[in-house]
Amino acid sequence: MEKEGYSGLSEKEVRERISKGLVNETNTSVSKTTGQIIRTHSLTYFNFLNIFLGALVVVSGQIKNLTFMAIIIINTIIGIFQELKVKKLVDGLSVITATKATVLRDGKRKEIPIDQIVMDDVIAVESGNQISADSIVLESTGIEVNESMITGESRPVKKKQGDTLFSGSYLVAGSGLARVEHVGKDNYATVLANQAKDKKRATSEMQDSIKRIIKTVGFIIIPVGILLFISQLNVAGMTLSDALVNTVAGVIGMIPEGLVLLTSISFILGVGRLAGKRALVQEMEAIEALARVNVLCTDKTGTITTGDLQVTDLIPLSELSVEEIRTIMNEIAFAFDDVNNTQTALMNYFTDTKEWEITDAIPFSSARKFRAISFKDHGAYVLGAPEFIMKGNESLAQQVEVYSEKGLRVLLLASARYISSEEEQVEGVSPLALILISDCIRTEARATFEYFASQNVAVKVISGDNPATVSHIAVEAGLADGEKYVDATQLPQDDERLRQMVDDITVYGRVTPEQKQRIIKAYQANGKVVGMVGDGVNDVLALKDADCGIAMAAGSDAAKQVAHIVLLDSDFACMQDIVREGRMIISNIERVSALYLTKTIYSVLLNVIFIIIGRAYPFVPIHLSLISAAAIGLPSFFLALEQTETVTQDGFLKNVLQVALPGALVMVISMLINQVLGTFFALSSDVLSAYNLLVASSISMIILIKVSSPLNMKRKILCIVCGVVLVGGVLFFGDFFSVTTIFQWRMIFVIPVVAITYPMMNGFMTMMRRLTSIRHKKKKTVMEEG
Repeated sequence: MEKEGYSGLSEKEVRERISKGLVNETNTSVSKTTGQIIRTHSLTYFNFLNIFLGALVVVSGQIKNLTFMAIIIINTIIGIFQELKVKKLVDGLSVITATKATVLRDGKRKEIPIDQIVMDDVIAVESGNQISADSIVLESTGIEVNESMITGESRPVKKKQGDTLFSGSYLVAGSGLARVEHVGKDNYATVLANQAKDKKRATSEMQDSIKRIIKTVGFIIIPVGILLFISQLNVAGMTLSDALVNTVAGVIGMIPEGLVLLTSISFILGVGRLAGKRALVQEMEAIEALARVNVLCTDKTGTITTGDLQVTDLIPLSELSVEEIRTIMNEIAFAFDDVNNTQTALMNYFTDTKEWEITDAIPFSSARKFRAISFKDHGAYVLGAPEFIMKGNESLAQQVEVYSEKGLRVLLLASARYISSEEEQVEGVSPLALILISDCIRTEARATFEYFASQNVAVKVISGDNPATVSHIAVEAGLADGEKYVDATQLPQDDERLRQMVDDITVYGRVTPEQKQRIIKAYQANGKVVGMVGDGVNDVLALKDADCGIAMAAGSDAAKQVAHIVLLDSDFACMQDIVREGRMIISNIERVSALYLTKTIYSVLLNVIFIIIGRAYPFVPIHLSLISAAAIGLPSFFLALEQTETVTQDGFLKNVLQVALPGALVMVISMLINQVLGTFFALSSDVLSAYNLLVASSISMIILIKVSSPLNMKRKILCIVCGVVLVGGVLFFGDFFSVTTIFQWRMIFVIPVVAITYPMMNGFMTMMRRLTSIRHKKKKTVMEEG
C-alpha cells in the first residue's frame, strides 16, 4: 500500500473509483445552471401575481387593459436571454481560473481539476495550494497549514507524516505528498458548510434595500388590493367590471417588477462587461462594493512593480569572501520548494549544486519572514528579512536602511549555532552577508495612481518588505503621500489606536497576514469601503474580510478561492477599467431606480387614500402601461447603458429617495387636486380620467428630466422622444388608451395643475437635501465625538 502511495493510483484504479462514485465532485460553479436561470426569472411571486391580475382583467371583459402582461413577458424573456448570454462567457472564464491539483498516477505527476480527484489519490502540495480534499500526509518537508477558514485560528499548524490536511485549509509553508481520505460531500469543509447553510454571503446595500422594498410591498399588496376592490365596488355607478379593472390598476402600480428586472439585468450585464475586461466576478454582490470602494489596499509586487526581481549584489559582513558566500547560497537557494518571485530571483542568480546533505530545515513563511536550514558538516544558516533575524542590531539596521532608501530589497544571510524545525527555534545567529535585490516599476503605475486619486480612492500599499524600500518605490511611481510609511512591527496592538492612525498612513512595511487583516478592519471601522488586491497566501485573511477582495489569477489557489473578483491577466493596471465599469453599473442603477420607485410609492399612497375617501381610482391599467413604457421603461433602458462614474457615498436608498419621494408626493397631491376640480366642475368620469392621465404623464416627464439631469444632448433627445411617445399615444390612440376627446374647454385647467408641479417638485427636493445635510452633520459630529 505504501508503494502505491508513492507512485499513485493506476488509470484502472481511478476508473474503478469513479464508477463507485468515489470522486471529489463539488458544487463550486460561479454561474447558475440554465434551468436555475429560467426558474429565477419565471417563477417569481410578482409574475404569479401579474398572471392572477391578468385573469381578473379577462373576467372583466376589458381585454385591452392586458397590455401590462405583454411587458411582463418581454421583461422575463430579456432577463433569461441576457443571463444565459453572460453565463456562456463566465463559464468560459471559469475554466481558466478553476482550481487544479497535482496528483501522482502511474508514478507520474499530472495536473487535474479538483473535481476529478478520487479516493486514495496521492496529491502533491506546496506553499500557496489550497487543500481540495481531506488527506493524510505521506511526506512532509516543513508543511505548515493555515486552518483559519475551518477553525477560525489563523496561527499556522505544523503537519508531519500521518497528520490530516483538511479541505479548505491552505499551505503557508513547505511541501509534500498526501493521500486523499475523503471526497465530495464527505470532506470536512463540506460537512461544516452543510451545517451552516444560512451563512451570510457578501451582500450589497443596494440589493438589501431593494429586497426590503419588495418584502414590504409583497406583504401589503394583497390586503390593500382586497380593500381597494371593496372600496371600488361601493363607488356610485361603478360596475363589477370597472371595479376589477381599477383594482388591477392600483395593484400593478405597486409592483416594482421593473426595479427588480433593472437591477438583476444590470448586475448580470455588469458581470459580462467585467468578464470582457478579463475579470471574473465570483460573487455578483461585490460589484456594488467595488463601485463604492474609497480605500484600495494592495501589495507592492505586481501592482507598483512588475514582480520580476533580480539579485544585484552580495555585500559580505564577515571574513567570508563573496565566493564563499556564493557557495553557501548555491545550496540554500535550491533547498526549498517555495514558489515566489524572491525565490525565482535567487535561483536565477545562484547555481544548483546540491552537494551538501540537509539535516533540518524551517521553510519560509510570511509570519516568520525568514527560512533556516542546517547541513551535515557545513553548519546551519538563516536567510530572510534582516530586522526579523537580527532584532536590535542597530548598526546592521542602519546599513540596511541605506540600501532600502534606494529602493532595494535586502536579504540577510546569517549563520546559526542551532535550528530546530520541531521547536521552530533558531539560536546563535551571526550575520554573514547582505543580498541586494531590485525590482522594476511598472510603466503604467503612475497613470493608475492618478486615476484613483481623481476618483477619491485612497491607495494604501501593504507589503511584507522593508517600509523604506516600499515607500521609495511608491513615491517614484507617483503614489500620493507615498512618503508616509510605517514599520508594521511598530503598530499598536490596540485596535482602537490602530483605527485612529491608519488614515494618515499610506505605506505599510513588514506586515504579517494577521496585521493585514487588522489594517483592513481598521479602515472599515472608520466607515471606509475597502478593496483588497492580493495574490499570495499571506493575503488570504485580508481578502476574506475586505468589502471587495480581488485576487490575481496567477496567484495562490487559496487567494482565488476567497476573493470576490479574480483578475485573469494578473495586472493591477486593469483595476482602472474594472472600478470604472463597476461605478458605471451602480451609478446607472441608482439613476433609473428613482423612476421605478416613484411609481411604487405613489401607487401605494394613492391606494390607501382612495380606499379612505371612497372615490374611483384615478387610473386604469392601460394608462399605467402607457406611462410605464414611455416615461420609465424606454428611458431606463438607455440611461442604464450610459458611461458615467458618479457614485454617491450616501447609500442607495437615501440617494434614490432624493428624487423618488418628492416625485411621488407631487403625483399624489396633483391627483387630489384633480378630484377637487372634478367635484367643483362636475366633470364626468371620462373627462376626469383624461385629466388624470395628462397630469400624471406630465409629472412623469418632469421626474424623467430630474433623473436625467444634468441634461446633455443625448439625454435631451431621450426626453424629447419619450415626451413625443406620450403625446402621440394620447392624441392619435386616444380610444385605445381610454382617453376621451381632449379638445374641450374644461381641459384648460390641466395647464395650471401641471404648471405648479415643477416648482412643487423643486421645493420637495430642496427640503430632502436640507434634511439629508442636517443628518450628515449630526452623524459627523457623533463620529468625531466618538
